[in-house]
This record gives sequence, structure tokens and C-alpha cells, in this order.
Amino acid sequence: MTRVWLVRHAPTHAEGMTGWTDLAADLSDRAALARLSAALPQVPVVSSDLTRAVATADALQGRRPRLPHDPRWREIHFGDWEGQRAADLPEAASRAFWDGTAPAPGGEGWADLSARVGRALADLDGPVIVVAHFGAIIAAVQAAAGMSAAEALSHRIDPLGLTEIDLAARSVLRINHCP
Repeated sequence: MTRVWLVRHAPTHAEGMTGWTDLAADLSDRAALARLSAALPQVPVVSSDLTRAVATADALQGRRPRLPHDPRWREIHFGDWEGQRAADLPEAASRAFWDGTAPAPGGEGWADLSARVGRALADLDGPVIVVAHFGAIIAAVQAAAGMSAAEALSHRIDPLGLTEIDLAARSVLRINHCP
């Protein structure tokens, strides 16, 4: 059985689409970090290589072994749309992006993200905590449950939210739990 605890990084307070833009995380809510750390098992921790995920993973690590950062756990790459608000994007292009039929200009589409996260999931060896981003967590949920992208994207994933999946059973045990 490969159980995976997926944690969304701490908040950045950015208002635009923040994919591969490397922003710092706000780690000031020490009580929330302590509750989350206490809810996690003593298994290895891996994170995206973006600063906000690395810093969150470092804050949660405690005595857990740390695995090398893995860029496959990055957020979706919004390309030319990085930093823009979704409401300000051209309607047709935005619709095609969100329904999965076209990538962001200069960036990735949902299929690209799903394939990247799928490879990361396939390479996991044993139970692990993954500190990642909204899109990567949703792609992992989609893969674990065999649901459509639209079904997966209907879920909310808050900063410091905990999602747990069982890859062997192809099931989602909980989504966006906030201890």
C-alpha cells in the first residue's frame, strides 16, 4: 500500500495566477503548522522545488526524513498568464484552458500537469508526505480516484489543507482536511 499525505503549501497572499512564479510562503501561523505536523505520520517528506513548498515542508519536517525536492510536484505552469487574474483573461482562451482542451500560452495544459504528477506518483516508494500546490494535489486526487478533471477541479484545496490518498486502493481518503 502506498499512502500519500498531500499538503498544500502555506499561503502566499498573491492575488494572480501563481504557477511557476517563485513566491515566499507566509509561515506566521505557527499554531496551524503545529496542528498539521501533529496530524501527519512520521514518514519521509518531499516537496516541489518552489520556495513556498520547500519552506512549508521545512516547517513540517520535524524528525521526518527529507527527500530531495521534486519539480514534478510544481503547480501548473500558467506561462504568459503568470500573475494575471483569471477574470482578466480572454474568455475563449480561458475556457479552453480550464476545460482541458488547450494549454496556457507559453505554459502547460491540464494533460501536461496530470502526466507530470502521474510520473511523480508512480515513482513513490512507500508512504510519503508531499508538500505541493493546488493543481498538483488535484491532479493526484484525479489519478487516485479515476475521476474526470472537472470532478477533481470541483474540490477546494486550502493553504495548509491536508489531502490523503491510497494509491494501491485507488481511493481518496480525505480532501482538504484542516487539522
